[in-house]
Amino acid sequence: MICDSLTKEFMAKICELTGKGARKGSIIWRSGKSKKSGGIGTHITAITKRKFQPNLQRVKALLPSGEVRYMRVAATALKRGLVTKAPKRTWKKPETKADAKTETKAAGKATGKA
Repeated sequence: MICDSLTKEFMAKICELTGKGARKGSIIWRSGKSKKSGGIGTHITAITKRKFQPNLQRVKALLPSGEVRYMRVAATALKRGLVTKAPKRTWKKPETKADAKTETKAAGKATGKA
């Protein structure tokens, strides 16, 4: 069940591939000694509402269109292999004139000291 995430705008805390989001649940407090341990059994003393959040990871992914962008993806989607990670960047940024000037100054100082 993969969402058409490439066309939708997603908010935070939702997986862009599976659509997995927060789920409702509860925290249950228990008191007493269990029967197995020789007590009269545990009893529920309080129930509080809570949310279970998905385990989202920010991943640099390669889209089918060839575009590389960051996506928020659930860990289960990563384990299932739904994401193709982007290849590492091999090219370097082109040199600017300011960078070339500082390199020539540094080279000149190094030869002057020797």
